[in-house]
Amino acid sequence: MQLAIYILVYPLLWLVSRLPFPILYAISDGVYLLLYYVIGYRKKVVRNNLALVFPEKSKEERLQIEKKFYRHMCDIFLEMIKTLGISTEEMQRRFSYTNIEVLQNLEAEGKNTMIMLPHYASWEWVLSLNTRITSKGYGIYQKIQNKYFDRLVRGIRSKYGTTLIATKESKKLLKAAKERRELMMVGIISDQSPMVQRARHWTKFMGITVPVHVGGEEICKANDFVPVYLKVRKTGRGLYSSTFIVLAENPTKVEDYKITETFLKHVEESIREAPEYYFWTHKRWKHRNKVPKAFQNP
Repeated sequence: MQLAIYILVYPLLWLVSRLPFPILYAISDGVYLLLYYVIGYRKKVVRNNLALVFPEKSKEERLQIEKKFYRHMCDIFLEMIKTLGISTEEMQRRFSYTNIEVLQNLEAEGKNTMIMLPHYASWEWVLSLNTRITSKGYGIYQKIQNKYFDRLVRGIRSKYGTTLIATKESKKLLKAAKERRELMMVGIISDQSPMVQRARHWTKFMGITVPVHVGGEEICKANDFVPVYLKVRKTGRGLYSSTFIVLAENPTKVEDYKITETFLKHVEESIREAPEYYFWTHKRWKHRNKVPKAFQNP
């Protein structure tokens, strides 16, 4: 069944990836109308999240953010498909970096880096960064249950030379790469909600105490990777500008969880600047009522 679904869907994805951007965004507009007004995909989750983190905003203001978010969400999923057919030159024009020298200087010093990202603006196109560095690029990702679509996503995300490694295998494989003395740049999405029973740290995110992933920080400390936040701004439809912010020069000397908390503060700043570009369909604050006593009123 998995193979049958893949065989049916892949030709459509390939066709979409070859469309010019104006037609791609016309399709995105149509998908938005269907998804928002007809299907109402996760609208309750989005609405509850916005009310939770923006109680000071009026209902009308939150509604405007909600609609802009759904338009953006449709865009980024079609942009991910478009990655199959976009040229390197076009990608570099559409996803730019304001201070790439930050990474280049770290490379010149022989330092490995960890690029920490949230589900904000465009995280898929960040993988094109591998065309601008000399380090070996790795991306930590969550496997898709359908093995054929997992292979497809791996192919899309590996287009620019990045090697994808599954979350469960990441620590072992990165340790082995370090032992081979590879110069590495590792990308990781670090704003998800972890399984509450496995949470090792809780902190405030958008003013609400929640469990947070600390895997990125732990990898940095174990391997002496320099943690770097990539702040991405959407400057137009299909246009993004990003800036590198070093979170800690010497991660092994930073107190536990400080890197994670600093990362989340930067994510908050991005969300407050333009909240419509955050991925509001995630149930990011679902464990807010399960805060252990040790973390209450931090």
